[in-house]
Parts: sequence; structure tokens; C-alpha cells
Amino acid sequence: MGLTIGVDIGGTKIAAGVVDEDGNILSTFKVPTPGTSEAIVDAIASAVAGARAGHDIVGVGIGAAGYVNRQRSTVYFAPNIDWRQEPLKEEVEKRVGLPVVVENDANAAAWGEYRFGGGKGHRNVICITLGTGLGGGIIIGNKLRRGHFGVAAEFGHIRMVPDGLLCGCGSQGCWEQYASGRALVRYAKQRANATPENAEYLLSLGDGTPEGIEGKHISMAARQGDAVAIDSYRELARWAGAGLADLASLFDPSAFIVGGGLSDEGELVLDPIRKSFKRWLVGAAWRPEAQVIAAQLGNKAGLVGAADLAREPDPVM
Repeated sequence: MGLTIGVDIGGTKIAAGVVDEDGNILSTFKVPTPGTSEAIVDAIASAVAGARAGHDIVGVGIGAAGYVNRQRSTVYFAPNIDWRQEPLKEEVEKRVGLPVVVENDANAAAWGEYRFGGGKGHRNVICITLGTGLGGGIIIGNKLRRGHFGVAAEFGHIRMVPDGLLCGCGSQGCWEQYASGRALVRYAKQRANATPENAEYLLSLGDGTPEGIEGKHISMAARQGDAVAIDSYRELARWAGAGLADLASLFDPSAFIVGGGLSDEGELVLDPIRKSFKRWLVGAAWRPEAQVIAAQLGNKAGLVGAADLAREPDPVM
């Protein structure tokens, strides 16, 4: 099987890491994320070359934020990079001289957690990432399920509220508008504006106004017992748990792995999510209940998962 390199394309940096078959990162190399799509391909190649030095590498896996085709070669569409039908596999292979697979970044993170993190020991898990937006991945029967066209598990764009809040995707009422980092900040600002007397500590962490509230302030304030901060987390958890209950009806996993930046808050967010999940789970009093588990790999999950997926055979036979 051998060593592979995983690539994580971030907004400010591109990280490449050599990963062994046990999910251990042996070396990393980072480069700044350029501003143009063509320059990003060159930067990926540069990061791979830097990480590769001194190692015998058999393949490269790239985690890309966007819709990736089932053949793991082309990015149909990337929201933050000007990639439209981008033949990323072909372009990077030309530059690095190694076999390359391209994977959706949330799928890669889900696979990393399933193989080496919170999902170890489970055959059927659903992963969600609660960050700025909401993403996820589906592992059923020990296999990553991408869907017929390769774009399954875009959980953040399930419509939870008909004619609800406008989403960046162009639709309305998407799940990520109610259960994400952006949603948490919106809840806190709304509540602090309505009842500033309940948000004194939270407001003191910013510029004293609701508009100055940031995500890091909400976390700090909640841990100090600030009523508005705690209530904002509960609102986010209410929506997150309700969505997991719907996913349980669809996939019936043994576990949900909750990752992304918000999962770093641990039980502050996980405990109310579990309670909401149980509240909305159909037949909860009479059926087995999936575990809701914190992700374990943090921001390494995407890189590790992409590297491991480079060892997986072509899913299109």
C-alpha cells in the first residue's frame, strides 16, 4: 500500500502531509493559497513536492471544497475558487508525476474520522461538520457513499424551512442557515440586541455592541454562564439535533460523528444536540438510538482522509 500524501486546500494556506497506513502524519508542508485557480494548481504541486521530500510516495489525495465527480477527477463547481468543470486530477498529475484522486473535502474528513477517529469500530456512520457552513459524509457498509454523480451528502443544503432564510447556494431555508457557525453568531446578535441585560459579559468581549459579537466571544461567554451565549448554543443545537433525527430516518447509522470548528466546544454543544436528536427522533422511546460522538482528528481529518482515500480503488467499476 505504501505512503500517500493528503492535500487540504484552505482559504489562506494549502497543506500537504505524508500519511502512513495507520493515519499517522509523518511530515507536512504548507504554502499560501494563491488568488487564481491556475495558481492554486501550481501551489498544490509545490506543497506535494515539499512534503514528498525523503519519502517514497505511491499516490496523492486532494480534498476540495465543492462538487467532485464520481470518478474522483473533476471538480464540477467550487464555491470559493473559480473552478468550473476543472480537470484537477489531470492537471496535478502532470505536475507531480503521481496518481491523484480528488475528493470533496467533507467526504475526506468524514473518511478520516471513520478510519482513524471517532468512527473507529463502526460500519455505518454519518459525519457532519459544523463550521462556517455545514457539510458531511456518508459511510455505509464500510464504504464512502458518493451517490450516482458523486455529489451526495451535501447535508447543509437540505431545506429545513420552506421559504426560510436565503442561503449562499441560492435556495432558501437550508439546514446550514440554522445549524452552523454563521447561524450561532446570528442568534447571539439577535438575542443580545433584544435583551442586552442578559448579555453583559458577551458584549464586553467585543466592542460593546451586538454587531461586534464574534464566534470566539460566544464560546468564552457561554463558559462563564452568559445567558444569551448559552441560549444561542441551545438554539443551534435544536436545529442540529432535528436534522440528525431526519438523517437517522434516512440512513439508520450506528453513530453520528460531529466535527468542524463548533465540535471543539465539546459537551457545550454536543449535550444539547443529543437532547434535541432524542426529542425529534421518530419512535425514540422504542427503537435503538445512534450515538452522537465528537470528532477526534480536528483540522487534520481532511488531510488524513484524503491521503487514505488515495489508497482506495476506483469506486467506478
